[in-house]
Amino acid sequence: MSDDDDFMQASDDENYDFEYEDDDDAEQGGDVDVENKYYNAKQMKADSPEEAIEEFLSVPALEKEKGDWGFKGLKQAIKLEFKLGRYEKTVEHYNELLTYVKSAVTRNYSEKSINNMLDFIEKNAEDAAANECLEQFYSKTLESFQATNNERLWLSTSTKLARLYLAQKDYPRLTAKARELHKACLKEDGTEDPSKGTYSMEAYALEIQMYAETRNNKRLKGLYEKALSVRSAVPHPKIMGVIRECGGKMYMSEEDWKKAQSDFFESFRNYDEAGSLQRIQVLKYLVLTTMLMGSDINPFDSQETKPYKNDPRIAAMTELVDAYQRDDITQYENVLKKNHDLLADPFIAENIDEVTRNMRTKAVVKLVAPYTRFRLDFIAKRLSISIAEVQDIVGFLIMDKRLRGSINQDAGTVEIESRADQDRMHAVADWTTAIRSLAMFVLNEGEGFKSDDMGGFGDSGMAPGLAMGGSDALLTSQRTTTTAGRRKGNRAAGK
Repeated sequence: MSDDDDFMQASDDENYDFEYEDDDDAEQGGDVDVENKYYNAKQMKADSPEEAIEEFLSVPALEKEKGDWGFKGLKQAIKLEFKLGRYEKTVEHYNELLTYVKSAVTRNYSEKSINNMLDFIEKNAEDAAANECLEQFYSKTLESFQATNNERLWLSTSTKLARLYLAQKDYPRLTAKARELHKACLKEDGTEDPSKGTYSMEAYALEIQMYAETRNNKRLKGLYEKALSVRSAVPHPKIMGVIRECGGKMYMSEEDWKKAQSDFFESFRNYDEAGSLQRIQVLKYLVLTTMLMGSDINPFDSQETKPYKNDPRIAAMTELVDAYQRDDITQYENVLKKNHDLLADPFIAENIDEVTRNMRTKAVVKLVAPYTRFRLDFIAKRLSISIAEVQDIVGFLIMDKRLRGSINQDAGTVEIESRADQDRMHAVADWTTAIRSLAMFVLNEGEGFKSDDMGGFGDSGMAPGLAMGGSDALLTSQRTTTTAGRRKGNRAAGK
């Protein structure tokens, strides 16, 4: 077991230290007294941490030159001091530890040890003072490894510092650090360095999270598309999980449910591959998006999500989507009432209202189907919602032409137009249109209404007055001609 893994173990586990120590611990180099003092201090860690610190700090003084044992002693002392809240001493001894990385220990060993140290401090920083100490650790590390030209550790530490800025919501410093990272990931000619693509992707992921938190969708979308276009890197699946999760939230804000569902599924798949617990939360987002889409496909039918269908952490969402797809408003409302923790996530709380409204809208349509007249309070009572919300839903249905009727706000009633009356009116309208078409055809094409002498007519074949008057003018003209003929005949008969 390595020095980084056996920290703060119970004393009864110490018997295994010699079997699992790193190879460097098994080396016989160094004075025997120094080695014995180091292991004696390790035995004291669990029961007497303060005494153990003194023992560990005395190890470097026993070495004639800086070496492995002094390095290891300082590491153990720093961890104990941090756990005891002695942050000033922690930083002081960490500065001393960094002097060993230049020549006392190998480059690979020092890099691994410093990374493990920073991870330990990051995981155990639980308050503002601890986070301030962590920030000093990052700053000291960057100074040290920039001077030794260890670019890989500088990039790794800069990324961790940027992550700390994100956790602290210190967006200006995060933006500046992200710029530094992007610049460091470029070649001299300004193109992307394939060997640093992973660090570049993580910088994109941190910026994307920042813009997602600040709801700057314009900048978020640009970075999101840029990150997905990077082909030189093989990023950790957790990084891709973060990017896809933020992309899904971005599409949700745009109400592009289909793209949001695709991104949440990819995010879940990546988190699952990385073993991240965030996969459960993203799976809830995937179920939420499925309901917003109005899809009949169960999100737990896929091979990747099926194992989580009966997971207690996701049971509430499983019941919710089942009720939604069956249009069971009662069951849907009961699930929400029993699982208040669902709304603890701000993203779910923000978007579940849209799903609830869709459920209530479908319930209103189903409930009023048999009626030609109903009261708003009747619907409100049946669905356990306010009259104002019922009126809002009915008004939306009327505007959307899914319900034909009118609301009487004074009486609190809704009159639905009879379907039979509507059909009768449509039939009369169609019949009137057909008669008008037939009349036009007879008047324009019938032989009895055509003249052999077309000389007095214009290009249209009709007299100027008739051309302007249409069929009504033609009928008037025909009646005038007929009446005049009858009068002429009568005068002739009188003679």
